[in-house]
Amino acid sequence: MNVLQNVAYTAKATATGGREGVAKSDDGRLNVNLSTPKGLGGDDGQGTNPEQLFAAGYAACFIGALKFVAGSEKIALPSDTHINSEVSIGAIEGGFGIAVKLAVSLGDMDKAAAQELLNKAHQVCPYSNATRGNIEVELSVI
Repeated sequence: MNVLQNVAYTAKATATGGREGVAKSDDGRLNVNLSTPKGLGGDDGQGTNPEQLFAAGYAACFIGALKFVAGSEKIALPSDTHINSEVSIGAIEGGFGIAVKLAVSLGDMDKAAAQELLNKAHQVCPYSNATRGNIEVELSVI
């Protein structure tokens, strides 16, 4: 287990009502209605779901890791860098699990160089470090 050497920031949020409830951050910046997707027996409702929130968070965090690695190697990331992220949920032995796919666009960067950058970012990204060995994470350059 990795232990934080120091705490740079702590996000605080409260969820009520589970997949049919509400999630709010303590500072009021996040305030979302939650709903269950049809694939999990819901009606898709008017809200988001935990998998969408995780997909957005992982993608944003991974771009931060890419920026960190690129900066340390004096590489300029394209301004249109983006990640199409997918978080799938399904049955595993004894319960449910998730799998992640991150399809990363680094513009016209050489594909081999881009893949190397992804691999390095995967080693420093907090989401990658939190999930490593626990879920399948597929990285690809698009």
